[in-house]
Amino acid sequence: MGETIISMVQERMRKHPEKPALAHKVNGVYRDISWGELGERVKWAALGLIALGVKPKDMVCLMSQNCPEWVVADLGIIFAGAVNVPIYHTNKGSQISYIVNDAEAEILIVGCKEKLDEIIAIRHQIPQLQKIIVISGWRGTGDAQVMSFQDLLELGASRQDLEAELDQRMAAVAENDLVSLVYTSGTTGPPKGVMLSHKNFLSNAKACLEVLDIRNGYTCLSFLPLSHVFERMAGYYLMLMAGVRIAYAESFYTVPQNLLEVRPEYAISVPRLYEKIYVKIKQTAARSSWLHRKVFQWALRVGEKYRFHPENRGLLLKLQHGLADRLVYRKIKQQLGGRIRFFVSGGAPLAKEIAEFFYALGITILEGYGLTETAPVLAVNTHKHLKFGTVGPPIPGVKIKIAEDGEILASGPNVSAGYYKKPEETAKSFRNGWFYTGDIGEIDGDGYLCITDRKKDIIVTSSGKNVAPQNIENVLKADKYISQVVVYGDRRKYLTALIVPNFENLERYARDRKIEFYSREELVNNEKIVSMLEKRVKMAQEGLPNFEQVKKFRLLPREFTQEDGELTPTLKIKRRVVAQKYRHLFESMYNLEDYAAQVVSNGKVSPASGKESIPG
Repeated sequence: MGETIISMVQERMRKHPEKPALAHKVNGVYRDISWGELGERVKWAALGLIALGVKPKDMVCLMSQNCPEWVVADLGIIFAGAVNVPIYHTNKGSQISYIVNDAEAEILIVGCKEKLDEIIAIRHQIPQLQKIIVISGWRGTGDAQVMSFQDLLELGASRQDLEAELDQRMAAVAENDLVSLVYTSGTTGPPKGVMLSHKNFLSNAKACLEVLDIRNGYTCLSFLPLSHVFERMAGYYLMLMAGVRIAYAESFYTVPQNLLEVRPEYAISVPRLYEKIYVKIKQTAARSSWLHRKVFQWALRVGEKYRFHPENRGLLLKLQHGLADRLVYRKIKQQLGGRIRFFVSGGAPLAKEIAEFFYALGITILEGYGLTETAPVLAVNTHKHLKFGTVGPPIPGVKIKIAEDGEILASGPNVSAGYYKKPEETAKSFRNGWFYTGDIGEIDGDGYLCITDRKKDIIVTSSGKNVAPQNIENVLKADKYISQVVVYGDRRKYLTALIVPNFENLERYARDRKIEFYSREELVNNEKIVSMLEKRVKMAQEGLPNFEQVKKFRLLPREFTQEDGELTPTLKIKRRVVAQKYRHLFESMYNLEDYAAQVVSNGKVSPASGKESIPG
């Protein structure tokens, strides 16, 4: 039958029932949940679901913020032999109904009363839905279709007559059985349900444990959504397998405070967190006294020499490094809890200079690469095999090769069987034992994988040059006055961009120079501000080839957000959405002659109106 998530979790519950498995905040204080307590709740959840009529291989949707109940619900679904279909807590009406309907789920578990209200508002769009279970904030009556999560647990605890049925179901689950249907975030089209098995997840967790120094009894702070496969495997199944205590942050925005409270050894994040910490450290240094700035700059240089050239660690450098640690490194680490052994970065490219900056300060960020379809990790940097600017070598058991057009292909026990109810899509992406990732990359002479860009994101200029926009965006985002960037220019003579400033820094710059503004709109349209940023953008791009340089840009007065549909739940920018929504701004940066030629060449002119339609 092979190992399953059920057998892995049961073994941990039997061996260490008294040890903490999870932790969450209760009345302002973190409280532990032992493996024994977790096991009891999971059993009740599974029995409750069986009592509600859930059959083996049924789909059950789960839409909640990170919390212990998410884990109890997930494992309860799995123990009952059913399939967990996670939905991002931030998803809205049509996004929710699409997934629930596509999965044909009859039960939906939601996190709170507000989400319940949203589901009730669209209930007519989900005709097969039989039961909504609310984790917190609701314990009402009057609607037979709704129950609380506590009611589910109490129902399960009262149905000891179903224990034999539960035991049979757990014993019948095999390693190749479907454990989850994870829908892609839909950056390039409608979400697709990726079918992931017990073997997919567990083989990936085991391979990562072989190369990463993750130790029993340590703590991991969890804050990326558990509905995303990155956190699901790396921050959850892998940590449970290793015996690591998982503490849940209250939200992404409370991470700095929760790091101080939990003091974890590990944390997993998308690059956005590291970008924010990087900017905060640089800001703090820039605002300090002349002496403190000089000490920080000196410590950074010492760290670079010490960390990047260990062969040159003579007595003097060791003494300097010890002093720098007491004066600078240790204080920064204390702000991260004081016990971080390493961070892991994934989900999007991490700028090389940011990774190197942290490394010089004695803080290691291990960047990896993977996709939902690979459960998810394909490659990762480790302490023994670390090369900045790459995503590391392939993990054990995974094979990677580069196709003639530069596309990355992968095979291994972690690769999904395909997309749910989409045979044509499956046939396109899964061929001859290889998964076609849609990413462009190369393997260097040392066997490290380098990601260039998404295949579909590649910009081809009118001169035929292929441009990877993410590389340019990372170069620009390294500037302290720039927060977000979207580069544009497919089939154009030159590249343009929309830039969202780092408003905290920009507003301080304006006040220091007595530049008056009464709103962010006024600020981004001020000639002095635009001129300053033009110079900084030009300087940042000096090392890039001419055809990869942004020639014109427009400043936006607000950040891209999930609420406006511009970001995925893992904070990736939806390029198609941004390109369509801000098309007028992009087009304003090209002259009329170029614009007219582009319209004609695309065949988008309507004979009746003479207006250009928005491309799909």
